[in-house]
Amino acid sequence: MTEPDIAKLRVYNQRLNHDKFKKPEDVVGYMCAMQAQEYAHAKWAIGLRMLSPADDIIEKAMTAGTILRTHVLRPTWHFVLPQDIRWMLSLTAPRINAGNAAMYKKQEVTDAIFNKSFDVFIKAMQGGKQLIRAEIVTALHEAGIATNDLRLTILLMKAELEQLICSGPRQGKQLTYALLDERAPATPAKDRDDAIASLVLRYFVSHGPATVNDFVHWSGLTVADAKIGIDINKDRLNNITSNGITYWMNADADFGAAKKSGAYLLPVYDEILIAYKNRDAMVPARFRDKMGAITFFPTIMVNNQVVGNWSRNIGKKSVDIELKPFDTLSQAQNQAVEMAALRFKKFNGPYIKH
Repeated sequence: MTEPDIAKLRVYNQRLNHDKFKKPEDVVGYMCAMQAQEYAHAKWAIGLRMLSPADDIIEKAMTAGTILRTHVLRPTWHFVLPQDIRWMLSLTAPRINAGNAAMYKKQEVTDAIFNKSFDVFIKAMQGGKQLIRAEIVTALHEAGIATNDLRLTILLMKAELEQLICSGPRQGKQLTYALLDERAPATPAKDRDDAIASLVLRYFVSHGPATVNDFVHWSGLTVADAKIGIDINKDRLNNITSNGITYWMNADADFGAAKKSGAYLLPVYDEILIAYKNRDAMVPARFRDKMGAITFFPTIMVNNQVVGNWSRNIGKKSVDIELKPFDTLSQAQNQAVEMAALRFKKFNGPYIKH
């Protein structure tokens, strides 16, 4: 299996070029979790995998709570389904809290302060109330809880990890928080091995071919966890070794169906790049010195390979796109990229209100 083969299969298994989904929640459910740190870009990541994508459809799903946004992997923001959020947090939160412990100590946020803030959140949000950050700050200050430096971020993230709060509907341009119990009904708990098996299977089915180290990078769990999950799913996963590296994927993966595809304007942190520790399969060797631009800025992909960056300026009634290829594109490549730009403009609708 060559790097182009890996790239083709990843694009195929991430559903960028076939069998696209009708609903945002179908995309998120298939992908298991999708990085959503940059909210507007993250909506486009869902849209790329939809049959008829539209920003307002995804916004409605967020408002209705059929998809949720919270800190759950690594840690950073991710979209997840309500039925997945609890077992996933139960699995990942202990490692995230352990990784955050030094930050908690540095900011002098004790368990007593956390518990007091949780009481504030419950009192302020119960009854279906959704609060923007400024309203949360006010409630915390009234309770004598400081929010300077990183303390507000720490308090909110800890409450998410403790399954107390999650995303609520937007208020204008402002994102809100709501009580998780009011957004996601209780679901049966999974024991740890079952949770690991679920996360491992869904990652390699939707993101394969990928390595154990890719899964560890994506999930924040350990190599030992990955190996447990693979062993439990040994009849449902297949592996191939290339250049001494073992890649895992769905046992039913269709090698023949994967192919080169057209062009995509990828949002920043799209799963096709961010979900892998090693991204060489998606990046031509001559552009690998640009990994910073590829990782932290929106990218142009043509025939499964990153070829540049792009940016957009969204006005009230128009979307302006600036293309920044790393090298001169052919006429065919330029035409494919222009089509990708039109798809992004259509996603945002004829009347832009962001």
